[in-house]
Amino acid sequence: MQTLVLTFQVVATLLLLGGTVYLANRRLNRHYKSRPHLRFRQQLIQIAGVLVAVLLVILLLPLGDELRGQLLGLYGLIFSATIALSSTTLVGNVMAGLMLKAIGNCRPGNYITVGDYFGRISEMDLLHVEIQTEERDLTTLPNAYLVTNPVRVMRTSGTLLSVEVSLGYDVSRQIVEELLIQAASDSGLESPYVQIRNLGDFSVTYQVSAMLTDVNRLIDKRRELRARTMDVLHAEGIEIVSPNFMNTRAIEDGKVFISDVADEAASARNSRSPDSLVFDKAEKAASVSKLRESLAEAEARIRACDEIIADPPNEQSKEAAENEKEQLRSRVERLGNLIARKEERISKG
Repeated sequence: MQTLVLTFQVVATLLLLGGTVYLANRRLNRHYKSRPHLRFRQQLIQIAGVLVAVLLVILLLPLGDELRGQLLGLYGLIFSATIALSSTTLVGNVMAGLMLKAIGNCRPGNYITVGDYFGRISEMDLLHVEIQTEERDLTTLPNAYLVTNPVRVMRTSGTLLSVEVSLGYDVSRQIVEELLIQAASDSGLESPYVQIRNLGDFSVTYQVSAMLTDVNRLIDKRRELRARTMDVLHAEGIEIVSPNFMNTRAIEDGKVFISDVADEAASARNSRSPDSLVFDKAEKAASVSKLRESLAEAEARIRACDEIIADPPNEQSKEAAENEKEQLRSRVERLGNLIARKEERISKG
């Protein structure tokens, strides 16, 4: 009879805790379904819930004091060992994800370079960061990899684009610098300047750099800068070949190796920016990130209105706060629905 009672207590305890965890998990999924930007918080709550549930199982089961103490000791040992081995385990990526979240220097839509990888962030999770490369492919990097390697984040306010070209000593430096600055200006870049990077045995290496403020056109403007650099040099009769260039073919005297300059206007009409094609998912993620910021600002303003309504300085302020709150609630609802639709399109690829 005593064995039957103990069995019933064990089964009832397990069912109660299991049912509680199941219902709590379903409620969390429903609550955060329309808030994908709070996925970090949801995953942390789920992990903490599992740890607490296991601890409650040990405490509530009808066990002897000695056995319960041994199980608690084993639980603590496993938890401590997991933390100790976190650098190469799942928990390590979780901790790295929290570190990235706390630093806050990376967000969806940013261009990043880490190790041999370059691309735009299309997704950030508690365990990994997904970047979209220049080949339009998606690369998943564990958070621990980003924490243990230098990460270079391109500033959204602008970045420098550069092109290097090697020319012979027989070409005037002043002319080269003037032409390179002209190429950068014609590309729509700001504040161009030229550096002499190297004085080699046979050639001089020049580098032209300029500011690109619209980083969403990185690929397009990089291509244009290189193309215009080649065009302006060729238009002035300057060959972009090594001074020790040798060709075994017989050529005519005075022959130079410069391509014909095509109609630039026609070329511009026939070309379109490839950035929206290459980084499509990352651009959508960046758009969602901006909408989340607007949503957070609206929610913060609603809380401020609640404080004014609770303790108004006068009747007019209370009425104005109530009207503003009503408008903000509609805005929050619209933003939430828009974010949910965009997130759904992103998840579908």
